[in-house]
Amino acid sequence: MLRVAASLLLMAIGTSLSAVAEEYRVQPRDALLSDYNYPYPVRFHKFNAQQQPLRMAYMDIAPQLPAKGTVVLLHGKNFSGAYWQRTIEALTTEGYRVIAPDQIGFGKSSKPAHYQFSFQSLAEHTRSLLDTLGIDNAYVAGHSMGGMLATRFALMYPNRVAKLVLVNPIGLEDWKRVVPYQTIDDAIAQEMQQTPAIVKTYMTKAYFDGQWKPEYNPLLDIQGGWSTGPDAEKIAVIDALTSDMVFTQPVFYEFSELRAPTLLIIGTRDRTAIGRNRATPEIQRQLGNYEQLGKQTADKIPGARLVELEGIGHVPQFEAFDSYIDAFTDFLAENTQS
Repeated sequence: MLRVAASLLLMAIGTSLSAVAEEYRVQPRDALLSDYNYPYPVRFHKFNAQQQPLRMAYMDIAPQLPAKGTVVLLHGKNFSGAYWQRTIEALTTEGYRVIAPDQIGFGKSSKPAHYQFSFQSLAEHTRSLLDTLGIDNAYVAGHSMGGMLATRFALMYPNRVAKLVLVNPIGLEDWKRVVPYQTIDDAIAQEMQQTPAIVKTYMTKAYFDGQWKPEYNPLLDIQGGWSTGPDAEKIAVIDALTSDMVFTQPVFYEFSELRAPTLLIIGTRDRTAIGRNRATPEIQRQLGNYEQLGKQTADKIPGARLVELEGIGHVPQFEAFDSYIDAFTDFLAENTQS
């Protein structure tokens, strides 16, 4: 997961593990979230990849008005399709069909024990899902790690992306050039130490500037539940593998090759940087400055539009929904083709 020395963060914000855990009880969850309800019906796209059968969970929500097109929402690493609920409500109200998948290794989708994670393979699976649903062209939006995936999808299938929306995407800098590598074994050992309290402490500090609100509690249900569930070791392995994917497979060098009209929604308080805790103090201070990274990335993408949300962190769709969704829907509505 995208957590850095989370147990130390407890001391940084002056909160004990027990105090954090008592604030919100998280139910243990199995790997496939069999007892966790999503906001809309979940379907499964079944296919074979890497010599094994896989299931990709997704929600397909019809528009409430005459259709303006389809929006594909790609989740971040510490999340699933379920956290898009409020975004889905707003988009379907505006007349968009919404597809919100769980990538392989995430949410209710398969958690294969032997699988080579890559953004190319996840993009290919997403394309396969859209083919099955008969969707040739869509608006594609990604948040956090989903922004890296959305970028890779747009690079691989440029004719299938009508517009691209990147919400506080990670991958705006190349950490592997300045941050020491962490082995998979070390990453698994670190992931095995996770608890609901540590997950909450990381999210509080990294996402919400030390201020937790009850409406953020759903973000804990999956990641925190997995840490105490029956498949915690399996999830730890997948978290380590997908973190390695994020660290070693940058899209940083290819933004200039994007051709779809692109919107960057950037919460400028965000300081997300993968592996920051392994870097020198000098490098740590330089990493994850989204106030600069947003501008730099917008300059690289031909014709990109940048909307900066001042004082907002890594998850604008929870922290500043109105500003976020206004920017999102206004961009989609411009010269929209049915």
